[in-house]
Amino acid sequence: MSVTLWVVLGILAFIVLSCIGLYNNLVILKNRFKNSFAQISVQLQRRYDLIPNLVETAKKYMQYEQETLTQVINARNSASEANKAAGANPADGTSIKALGAAEAGLTKSLSGFFALYENYPDLKANQTMQQLMEELTSTENKISFARQAYNDSVMFYNTGREQFPNSIIANMFNFAPAELLEVEDEAAKKAVKVSFD
Repeated sequence: MSVTLWVVLGILAFIVLSCIGLYNNLVILKNRFKNSFAQISVQLQRRYDLIPNLVETAKKYMQYEQETLTQVINARNSASEANKAAGANPADGTSIKALGAAEAGLTKSLSGFFALYENYPDLKANQTMQQLMEELTSTENKISFARQAYNDSVMFYNTGREQFPNSIIANMFNFAPAELLEVEDEAAKKAVKVSFD
């Protein structure tokens, strides 16, 4: 009888230890994607800090483009607020989606700004503006890499939480799926028109 008891206790201990291991693995995966989001957030904040300097430098030259400059600042402020909300809880899919939408709006307004920027040769020649543009370009590249790392971490987490037997532990302890950070670029979706006229 004691051998049967030891076998049952051994099986129970194995099950408990396995559940603890699965739970801890899910916690590790969740913390990785949260850390990856923190890396994006740092780069986004750097971009948000650069934009007012860009706009302030451009104001001298783009006196008749106040609406565009205001749109850039408003989009920057919306994206900054969305970043703060998402940073408070990167596991909240709604705030990640809102950040993606706000970033798309900021990208759109910056595209309008850059289109106008091309029409002002004096502004393009301004050394401060050139330095800010270089910093912004560098930051955009860092954001792209950080977003890719975040999305990879989210994919690993979501895959881990959906695999059996992890899915049992994930459902028991409310490990919700994480959202990818996707910035919708409407220009990228349009078909390219080629003309040989």
